[in-house]
Amino acid sequence: MIDIKPLRYFVTLAETRHFGRAAARLNLSQPPLSNAQAAAHGNAGELTIGFTMCSAYSVVPGYARVFGAAYPDVALHLREVVSNDLAEQGLSGQIDAAIMFPGRHADGVERAAMRGALTRARSRRLSIPQLAGEPFVLASEEVAPTLRDTILEHCRLGGFVPDIRFEVQLQQTVLSLVDEGVGVALVPSSMRKAQLAGVVFRSLVDAPLIGQVLAWSPANRNPCLERFLELA
Repeated sequence: MIDIKPLRYFVTLAETRHFGRAAARLNLSQPPLSNAQAAAHGNAGELTIGFTMCSAYSVVPGYARVFGAAYPDVALHLREVVSNDLAEQGLSGQIDAAIMFPGRHADGVERAAMRGALTRARSRRLSIPQLAGEPFVLASEEVAPTLRDTILEHCRLGGFVPDIRFEVQLQQTVLSLVDEGVGVALVPSSMRKAQLAGVVFRSLVDAPLIGQVLAWSPANRNPCLERFLELA
């Protein structure tokens, strides 16, 4: 059963705008009302952040550690989501904010920029023209259009159209296929942490930067979200 007392405290405090008067109306001492004040200021409550696997290997752990230390009374829920669903979940209120690639699925949300880089899984440090003729494994256009478009454009600038053998949804699956020797892949550098036994990560010469964004709906009124945005 949901405890509605904190909500009653908050409503009464908002109506009276005074701790003493609110306490008198509720027949309480003032200290319990500090729970409502903390929630109103975003220092207590719940916050749900959605993210991609690439973010899981880069910024998410740090955000979770720092935010958890700064706001121990906020229950932080982390939800790994396929890229193309993140913006829609943010707009619908299923999550409060998303760490995601920008692009066609990000309309209607506020964004703050972050950056990461591409690297190449397997073999030595090479320039992109040296990969011409190799079979490629890519994330599908539906799931990660910005990442895919960046890879295709980088190949085009290198003078070739990649031979795409497999298109999958998850970066982990991309690496698993590379691990089986079916092709090569360009992946965000954060994926180095995946550490598959048969995959060697090497930097790509002149690797393009891949933008990631922290995105949220401007209609979201969760006070905890404001605290997270300030910290991020």
